[in-house]
Amino acid sequence: MNASHLLLEEPIRMASILEPSKPTVFPAMTRIVGTLGPKSRSVEIISDCMKAGMSVARFDFSWGDTEFHQETLENLKAAVKSTGKLCAVMLDTVGPELQVVNKTEHPISLQADTLVVLTPDQEKEATSNLLPINFKGLSKAVKKGDTIFIGQYLFTGSETTSVWLEVTEVNGDDVVCLIKNSATLSGTLYTLHVSQIRIDLPTLTDKDKEVISTWGAQNNIDFLSLSYTRHAEDIRHAREFISKLGNLRQAQIFAKIENIEGLIHFDEILMEADGVIIARGNLGLDLPPEKVFLFQKAAVYKCNMAGKPAVVTRVVDSMTDNLRPTRAEATDVANAVLDGSDAILLGAETLRGLYPVETISIVGKICAEAEKVFNHDLYFKKTVKYVGEPMTHLESITSSAVRAAIKVKASVIICFTSSGRAARLIAKYRPTMPVLSVVIPQLKTNQLRWTFTGAFEARQSLIVRGLFPMLADPRHPAEARNATNESILKVALDHGKASGLIKSHDRVVVCQKVGDSSVVKIIELED
Repeated sequence: MNASHLLLEEPIRMASILEPSKPTVFPAMTRIVGTLGPKSRSVEIISDCMKAGMSVARFDFSWGDTEFHQETLENLKAAVKSTGKLCAVMLDTVGPELQVVNKTEHPISLQADTLVVLTPDQEKEATSNLLPINFKGLSKAVKKGDTIFIGQYLFTGSETTSVWLEVTEVNGDDVVCLIKNSATLSGTLYTLHVSQIRIDLPTLTDKDKEVISTWGAQNNIDFLSLSYTRHAEDIRHAREFISKLGNLRQAQIFAKIENIEGLIHFDEILMEADGVIIARGNLGLDLPPEKVFLFQKAAVYKCNMAGKPAVVTRVVDSMTDNLRPTRAEATDVANAVLDGSDAILLGAETLRGLYPVETISIVGKICAEAEKVFNHDLYFKKTVKYVGEPMTHLESITSSAVRAAIKVKASVIICFTSSGRAARLIAKYRPTMPVLSVVIPQLKTNQLRWTFTGAFEARQSLIVRGLFPMLADPRHPAEARNATNESILKVALDHGKASGLIKSHDRVVVCQKVGDSSVVKIIELED
């Protein structure tokens, strides 16, 4: 991990901190993934979330049935139509998640220094001294002295519904534990985490496959978040599975790193995945607290250098019930941006939180402030040095576009792309200005019918820091046959002006193909 600090080296005038922030066209360059749930599923709330800065909607299948999520998705489609804003869809799998089975859903009080038995017999009723779980192999996975954590799903750590257990005895299939703190389990879903122990369950479960092949394929999801990714083979297996599901083969797979196994195999996982979600909730249980920041910084750095999106979770847990984040949380969001994160993922804060819109708005404002002091020049030089020479043709062109934009203080970089790869490479170098990714649809056929591509590629840009996609008219070619074919450029410039990105006399850097050549050009706009 490169230890260079990415904060601006120039001293900040203290008085300037009190100056009100200037309004911007976009809330922030850093993207926000919002988990939609009971508190955030109406058309009105989803529309407000998108206006506040949410660009990716996450559907978490650890709870709720497909009918519930389908209703929410239909509301999202209505919100997209009413706001005129793009929003990508992420399906988050359950994976090998251990759960407490409480069929009665009555509160269960657990007292410190008493014993409780964890049993795989799900027919038994949950009580203060007996908790049925959904996994038969726990007794074979743990030993005396191991630590087990039970918490409300997407636990925030501040509620009195989380309990630590210490294994005292393994009795057949049952595990006897000493309760370390008093707590009350009240709610519909409680998860169980065994610290640093491998759970012998597949990463992509049969339930996950059923949801992906039905709900996921039916709705052409943009991202698949693979919970509890432990090996590169997990990504390969998931990719092979979705490759047989029609349009779903275009979905990007994000590895969700949640435990020690994922950390150990991180480099191989990163090579296979399209992006990484650093799931600090479960990681914070597997890792000593003093090590969590180190993994975050190392993982984000590796993602940055690979040009793959890094997503950080669990930043403003207290906003689940409060209108303002804690001082530590606000600093944590800013540090995630300064580390180089592409996106912030909100879980409980928007799923069951009381203030989903306000949470997204405040996180966006913190990100925008952190971006102002991000040392883009140092980051650019560090990335160029890391990539080394000789660069690939595309990497050379895209890094040159960023260098030119910085030198001439361009207001925006416009990139014409069909696959989205060129635009993502430009974003990899973290230019100070937004990148307008103009996605040119391509006509394809399967011998039965003609279809246009492009919608997936445009939405998949919405998780990359600094990328703002627009879907172009398919009648305009991505590759101009000559330098005078500027019709698509005019459309892009008009879009930039209409959105407030571009003003008169601004300089704009354009990256496009002309015939067989890739071209970077600088345009100075007139009145």
